[in-house]
Amino acid sequence: MEYDYCYGNSCYNFYNELGLKYTEYKIGAKEQEQENQPGFEYLMDPRPIFDNPNYKGSGKLNGKVAIITGGDSGLGRAAAVAFVKEGASVVIPYLNEHEDAKYTKDYIESMGGACLLISGDISKKEFCKQIVNLTLSTFGKIDILVNNAGVQYQQDCLDNITDEQFDWTMKVNVYGMFYLTKEVLPYLKPGSSIINLSSVTTFYGEPQLIDYVTTKGAIVGFTRSLARNLALKNIRVNAIAPGYFWTPLQPACWQKEKIPTLGADAAMARMAMPYELAPTFVFLASDDSSYVTGQVLHNNGGQVMG
Repeated sequence: MEYDYCYGNSCYNFYNELGLKYTEYKIGAKEQEQENQPGFEYLMDPRPIFDNPNYKGSGKLNGKVAIITGGDSGLGRAAAVAFVKEGASVVIPYLNEHEDAKYTKDYIESMGGACLLISGDISKKEFCKQIVNLTLSTFGKIDILVNNAGVQYQQDCLDNITDEQFDWTMKVNVYGMFYLTKEVLPYLKPGSSIINLSSVTTFYGEPQLIDYVTTKGAIVGFTRSLARNLALKNIRVNAIAPGYFWTPLQPACWQKEKIPTLGADAAMARMAMPYELAPTFVFLASDDSSYVTGQVLHNNGGQVMG
């Protein structure tokens, strides 16, 4: 694959191996890497845009309580801010991104919202129990669960994926979702919503994210089966499959040369900012989607269609 680019506001050329032609795309970020997963937002350049000032809430989630794993940054932060604009209180379990988490909490409280931070490892069953207990003791109920937290590691071939990496990716992305959903479920009432994060990579098979794609495919299956299981209880379960959004997961996963080309093979020829996914979270969390369950909503700039 060949490409040439500069960092700025212009469009640059990206060599599309499938189409065997150059296409224009817009650079969103310069080359950069981070050593730790799932990454730190305050280190990114540019910082992701998580709040759209033109988005005005209309009370769609008034009085609701939402748990958003990984809500300290990235897509989770965007969802948390949008939920608060719609009247919800949010609980944010996160790993160790304390500076990002504090920024998110301060931002939400500056809006007049309520935010509870809980630091720990989502892959541990006991931590999932703690999340639920602290949510109930603080807010008294749970209405929405967003299973957003995840990790991904770039590897060129299957042989490079160690047993330890595969195990950790599976535990964070799948076990964490399973444990927390199971703990939350007894407290959900009719009208409640569960939102799981899959990925566009599930649908085209990213060759350098084999273990990650495996977990995201499992999330689709979990979503569809649980949706049918809970449908008559009027508890909706859906998934979102984002394309390339500018979140800490990107510089923490990809080699720095990949960063400027993120989203270049989408029809819109760019990557997206987290705020662009926030309305999708709100839709699935609110009564606007009262007849939607077992679905995977694609927000990927036309990278995968169908």
